[in-house]
Amino acid sequence: MEGPVLEGGLVRLEPLAHRHAADLAVAAEEDRDSYAYTWVPRAGETEAYVDAQLARAATGRLAPYAQISLATGRAVGATSYWEPRSWRAEDRLDAVEVGFTWLARSAQGTGINAEAKYLLFRHAFEVWRVSRVDLKTDARNSRSRAAIESVGARFEGVLRNWSRSWAPGEDGLLRDSAIYSITAEEWPGRRPALEARVRRAAGRGDR
Repeated sequence: MEGPVLEGGLVRLEPLAHRHAADLAVAAEEDRDSYAYTWVPRAGETEAYVDAQLARAATGRLAPYAQISLATGRAVGATSYWEPRSWRAEDRLDAVEVGFTWLARSAQGTGINAEAKYLLFRHAFEVWRVSRVDLKTDARNSRSRAAIESVGARFEGVLRNWSRSWAPGEDGLLRDSAIYSITAEEWPGRRPALEARVRRAAGRGDR
């Protein structure tokens, strides 16, 4: 699975590379209070973080991105396509997850997250023609759950002991995961609201 460069008015999603590590080191240390349940490297770990994500990419199960603020030209976080699934034919992508997402504190609430999700959803539904996009987070992560709901994803339930925990002090433990999705049938209705939200964040109104 390979994700192309995706660019909007606020953010450009570039395939993750070691050239992004220095910016990510700065972004990750701005304010770590919002990362309680999310895998975000420390400044000295960003090179290893990039290595780990590129190793996952080499398996074909991940397409990692750096989120580049167009206002500054700097990487302010990361996101990914993850867990591609094909059920009907080997050459058809039926579903994919958007995950491994984090943003520097200064980039949160700026519209970057909304536009990044919009770009990822649009490419998945309109180019890859997937039937659904999944999003999941630690069930305890109210901040992440609110962000997921704000981009139009529908809550499907909590899967218990579903994946590894990234919370401090919980190495080797499993977490309950809150599962969300948008389906291909829902996307045409979700797209205008998400576009309007991005326009408002960019200060362009609802034109």
